[in-house]
Formats: sequence, structure tokens, C-alpha cells
Amino acid sequence: MRLKYLASAAALALLAVTSPAFADVEAAKKWIDSEFQPSALSKEDQLKEMEWFIKAAEPFKGMEINVLSEGIPTHDYESKVLTKAFEEITGIKVNHQILGEGEVVQAVQTQMQTNRNLYDGYVNDSDLIGTHSRLQQTYNLTDMMAGDWKDVTNPGLDLPDFIGTKFTTGPDGKLYQLPDQQFANLYWFRKDWFDKPELKEKFKAKYGYELGVPVNWSAYEDIADFFSNDVKEIDGVKIYGHMDYGKRAPDLGWRMTDAWLSMAGTGSQGEPNGVPIDEWGIRMDKGSCNPSGATVSRGGETNGPASVYAISKWDEWLRKYAPPGAADYDFYQSLPALAQGNVAQQIFWYTAFTASMVAPKSEGNNTVDDQGMPQWRMAPSPHGPYYKDGQKVGYQDVGSWTILKSTPADRAKAAWLYAQFAVSKTVDVKKSQVGLTFIRDSTVRHQSFTDRAPKLGGLVEFYRSPDRVRWSPTGINVPDYPKLAQLWWQQIGDVNSGSFSPQEAMDRLATEMEQVMARMEAADKANNTYGGCGPRLSEPKDPAYWLGRPDGPKAKLANEKEPGQTVAYEEIIKRWQE
Repeated sequence: MRLKYLASAAALALLAVTSPAFADVEAAKKWIDSEFQPSALSKEDQLKEMEWFIKAAEPFKGMEINVLSEGIPTHDYESKVLTKAFEEITGIKVNHQILGEGEVVQAVQTQMQTNRNLYDGYVNDSDLIGTHSRLQQTYNLTDMMAGDWKDVTNPGLDLPDFIGTKFTTGPDGKLYQLPDQQFANLYWFRKDWFDKPELKEKFKAKYGYELGVPVNWSAYEDIADFFSNDVKEIDGVKIYGHMDYGKRAPDLGWRMTDAWLSMAGTGSQGEPNGVPIDEWGIRMDKGSCNPSGATVSRGGETNGPASVYAISKWDEWLRKYAPPGAADYDFYQSLPALAQGNVAQQIFWYTAFTASMVAPKSEGNNTVDDQGMPQWRMAPSPHGPYYKDGQKVGYQDVGSWTILKSTPADRAKAAWLYAQFAVSKTVDVKKSQVGLTFIRDSTVRHQSFTDRAPKLGGLVEFYRSPDRVRWSPTGINVPDYPKLAQLWWQQIGDVNSGSFSPQEAMDRLATEMEQVMARMEAADKANNTYGGCGPRLSEPKDPAYWLGRPDGPKAKLANEKEPGQTVAYEEIIKRWQE
């Protein structure tokens, strides 16, 4: 009897060990069948990938981890759907919190400053690559995947399939962040309005060239004025030629550092970022890892003529051509506002909002027709008069998984597993169908996106073209993104309020940036805080020494209003398809 009892107990014990694994596989099958379709993988290969996750996660079953990202549709899907799937398949519970981008950056900064483990993983912008590669507080993914994390690194991760890894690679050639979502800033316009024969005729009669996608800021300004002051109304609705935002908040600073200045012409030639001067106006000479200044007097361009011109036009256009109230909008308010259907164009629009802009008419989206086809298109943004061929062409946000060294080893491994799950080939096509923020080549080339492309206004064509890597995030000239980024919005906001002129605001900003960089320099020299790659401010010189030099900030143009130039949208699409 006792022997029979022991045998039964052993059987029950074996069942207790094997049942969860069996249940995990069944959970994986359920999610593959019910949610993770379509996929770049066959169902058989999806299950193999999930079986690897099940096995790799065994040491961490029952663990609860915390991760943080900003609020866009892609991350909403991860937070609401992928966390549930991951827990059912692996036994690891993930609290995926959503906050504003500024709050995400602040949390990353706080954890780096305090060494307290606030979150086990972050999706933060690759704009921090200069910070992460210098501060030495972020796990180097290249070394970890080959070393301590080898047992929890998905053999099917397929890094060459990712579009944006060059933006998450440090000067040392090591990967510090894993792309989770990315989106570009592209020109947005109402193609149905631009195609109206009577408007095309009227525009050409007034300006002498065709109404089309603006190549330069002069054409953009002409089009903004034309729709605001000549057309005025379409189908009984008051319309506007421009959309932007001006609320004195952190996202105003991102607007400028993302691309506004570089599109106007701030920075040196060089892709993905200018050398020696980047799109922030920060100087870092070729071959160096030490930023040397931001003011014109130190060979930078933050307060140079191109930057001042950029801020002047931002302020002018916002006042003259944007809908009432736009000056008080923030990032999150301005972009969905396009769906009201009363704006002709936006100089740059983040493609992360494509998902909202393809919502049906029944949901209040007035920019699609009754069949759900977009009446708008996206195209490359125009450039200002200071821009030269070979400069950075535009900005791309690459939100990327980042794990800090202050995270305990076991929690870091579990977070790494979730990060890989969220970008796995098993789930990525479906996640991208929801969020439209492509990170994998295999996803954007999937047949489901070929079928859907006509309803996405040029997004698929862009991400299948070589241009997809010419739009680039903030680069390595920025030594500490959290410290420096917070300075921008306050100064720019003071222009919108009328407190300071664009020149005064940019002078103050450039000076404040150098004050912060001076403190970084001292910390690096004393404690190696930035690994020897912190700022080394040069001696200031008379601005006349630098202005107009081939490797310096651009001198003021006598005429900043060059002739307007446009191109037919069909030509852009043709180029993207070649």
C-alpha cells in the first residue's frame, strides 16, 4: 500500500512538473491561432519560437517585472495584449506602464542618478545613445548577448532584420538598445485638395509654379498662405494652411531638436548626423568623442543664423496660418487635430499617428473617404534656405528597449526576455498592423502590408525604400540627453509667449547648454563620469571667426526667401519604389 501511495505521489509530482510546460505550449498555440496572425513565420515556426521562450523563462516563472514606455498605439498594444500573452506563455508577469515621453526620460534619468531600480526595462528613444554609450550605466547588449545573457537570447532574434540598429549602436560599435518601434517625421498634406484643378490653376497663376509637394520652406510658406488666405474655405469649412503646436512644455523642445532646426539648415553635412556640427548645433570635431560647444563663439550653431531663422519661421507660421488655439497645443493634441479635416498641410508629422489617421469616418476622422481611403499623403519634408545637400534629411524616432545596470541580474534577464518577445517575428507583423511603427524588414515586406499599402498614404512605400534609414534620430554629439533636452522647451516657449525674440532665446539656450556641458566636463575630468568622452569646451572666439567657415556655422543669408519649388507626389512615390 505504501509503495502504491509513493508511486501515486511520484506520478502526481511528475504531473505537477510537466503540466505547466504542457499548459504553456497550449497557451502559445492559442495565442498564435487567435492573435498572432498574420506573421512573418509559419505557425509551425511561431510555435518553435514560443517553445524557446517557454524553456528560457523557466528559471523566472512566477516573477513580476516592471517596464515603462510612452503612450503610442504600439505600446498600448504591448501593455494590454502582449503582457497577457507573455504571462500565459512564460509564467512571467509584466507590468507595462505607459507614461508621457518626458516622464519616461525623467524616470531613466532618476534611475541613472540614484542607482535605484525603478523599472526593469525601458522603451526610451535612441536619442539617448550618446548618453548611454558615455555614462556606462546601460547594459551593452552586444556583450551581454554573447556572455551572461546567452541563455536568454532568442536564436531567432535576427538582428540584421531590424531596420534601425545603426541608430542604437554606440561609437564603440556595440549595441546598447534594441528597437521596439520607430516612426519618421514626414510632410503631410491633403492630396485631394492639392489635386483640385481650380486650385492648381489659381496657385500657379499667383506664384508661377505648380501646386505640389514643397521642396523648400519658401514653397511651404506660399502654400500655407494660399490655403489660409486665398482658398479660405472648402465644402463650407474654414481651412488653414499649416498646423503645429507651441505649448510651453517638454514636447516643444523635442519638436526643435527632432528636426525643425536641421530642416532649416542647422548643422554640417553628414548623415545620419552632421559632422562636426549636429542638428542641435552642438560641435564635436571629427575623430573626437568630446563635444566642444554650442554657441557660435565656440564653433557651434545653436544660436547661429540658421537656427534663429528656424525659430522665427516656427513662431510666424504658427501665428499666421495655423488654426486658433494651436499655439496652446502640445504634441499629443496637435497631431490628432489633423483628423478634423480643416488643415491643408503639416511640415512634419510623426508617422506614429498613422494608425489614428486611418480610422474610419464614423469615428470622426474627416481625412478619409466613405470607403476608408486616405485623402492625405505623406512625403519628404521641405528644407529651409540654409540647408545643403548632404545634410541630415529628417528625424526618425527609434523607441528602443534599454536595460540599466542598476537592475538586478535576474530581473534584467526576465526583462530582456519580454523585450525580445515584444519584437519577435512571431508577434511583430500583427503588432505592426496595430501600431504601424515598423522595426523589421520582414514585417514591412509582408504580403499583408502590400495589400494594405493603398490605405496608408505612402507609409509602406517609405519603409520599403532606402530613405527609411536616411531619416535619423539624435546622434552622439549630445553627451547627456536628459540634462540638455530639458533646456530647449523653456527657451522656445518664451518666444511663443513674446517674452524674448528668437535671437535672444537661442543665445540664452546656447549659453545654458554650455553651462551644463561645463559641469559635465568637470565631472568627467574628476570622476570619469562620461568615460573620457564628456564635453571639452573650447576657448570662445569672435563669432566672425566661425561664421561662414566650411566646417563652421552658416553665415546669415542676405535673402532667406528663395524661389518656391515643388515636386509632384507621383515622382516621390516612384523614387521610393525604385
